[in-house]
Amino acid sequence: MSDLDDALEEFLRKADAAYEEYEQGYADADATLRRLKGPIKDLREAGEA
Repeated sequence: MSDLDDALEEFLRKADAAYEEYEQGYADADATLRRLKGPIKDLREAGEA
């Protein structure tokens, strides 16, 4: 598995968790987007490597 594959898998795991919390009412849309900011950055950096 490549670094990009690993980063994508990690992003999807974190995105699923953030979305689930949003769907259950534990987080609002702004908080959900803030939670995804770091994983998006990590995924972007892995794609540039």
